[in-house]
Amino acid sequence: MTTLAERPDVERAGRTRRRTRSRSDRTAIYLLLLPSLLPILVLSVFPLLRGIYLGFTDARAGRNVEVSFTGLANYRELLGDELFWNSFKIGLLWALGVTVLQFLLALGLALLLNQQLRFRGVARVLAVVPWAMPPVVVGILWKLVYHPDAGLLNEFFHRIGADGLRTNWLGDFSTALPAVIIVGVWAGMPQTTVVLLAGLQGVARELHEAAAVDGASTWHRFRHVTLPALAPVIVAITSLDFIWNFNSFGLVYVLTAGGPGGKTMLPMLFAYEEAFRYGNYGYAAALGNVMVVIIVALLAVYLRRRLREAN
Repeated sequence: MTTLAERPDVERAGRTRRRTRSRSDRTAIYLLLLPSLLPILVLSVFPLLRGIYLGFTDARAGRNVEVSFTGLANYRELLGDELFWNSFKIGLLWALGVTVLQFLLALGLALLLNQQLRFRGVARVLAVVPWAMPPVVVGILWKLVYHPDAGLLNEFFHRIGADGLRTNWLGDFSTALPAVIIVGVWAGMPQTTVVLLAGLQGVARELHEAAAVDGASTWHRFRHVTLPALAPVIVAITSLDFIWNFNSFGLVYVLTAGGPGGKTMLPMLFAYEEAFRYGNYGYAAALGNVMVVIIVALLAVYLRRRLREAN
C-alpha cells in the first residue's frame, strides 16, 4: 500500500514516463514524415529560397560569373519596365477571360450532366477528356487546328465559302490572345465542370420540389435555390481557377511562345525569356518573386473568405 509520503514520488515518476513516451511518439512521427518532407524541401522549399536570394543579386548565365548582392536594384528596374507591366496586363486579361468563360461554360455543362439523360455516364467521361491531356499535347493539337494553311478552322471556313474569315489565328495581333484564351478555356473547363457537378449533386432535391410546388419557374428555382447553394463552391473554384490561370506557362508557350510581338506574353513567359534567353537570372528571379507575392496575396484573400464562410 502506497503511503502519503510515497505518493508524490509515484506521481512524479508517472509524469516522467508520460513525457518520455510523448517525446518518443513525436520522434517516431517525425521519422515517418521525413521521407515525404525531403522531396518537398529539396524540390520546393530550397528552390524557392534560392530564387528569393537570386532576386537580390546580379546573377547572370555563364561559368565562373561573380554574383554580387544588389539589394532592391532589380525591383527598381522592374517598376520602370514597360515590357513587364505589359505582360502583367496581358496576364490579367488572360486569367480573367479564361476564368469567366470557364465558369459560365462549365456551369452550363454541369447543369446538363446533372440531368437524367441517356448515356450520361459516357458524356461525363468525355467531358473530362481535355483534363487528362498534358498542356504540351493540348498546345500541339490546337496549333494544328489554328494552322493558317492546313488548319481545321480555316479549312472549315473554306468549305462553307467564308474565305474572308480565314486568317493566321496565332500569328495575327488581333486574334492571337482570343485564340489562346479559347484553348485555355477548353483545357481547363473539365475541372471546373467536375467541381460544379459535385456541388449540384449536393443540393437537396426537396428544396427544388418545394419551390416547384410554390409555383416557382425553372429560372427562379435556379436563381433562388441552386445558385445560393452553390455559392461556396463557385467562390472556391473560380478563385483557384484564376490563380492557376494567372500562373500558367506551358500551354501558351507551346502555342505562341509569347508572340506575335508580345501579344500573348504572360508574366511567367516574360520571366522565362529573361532567364533562359537573355541569361538575366537575377532579374528573372525578381520577376518570379513578385509573382509569388501576388499569388500568395490571392491565396490569402481566398483562404480568408473560406474561413469567414466556415465560421
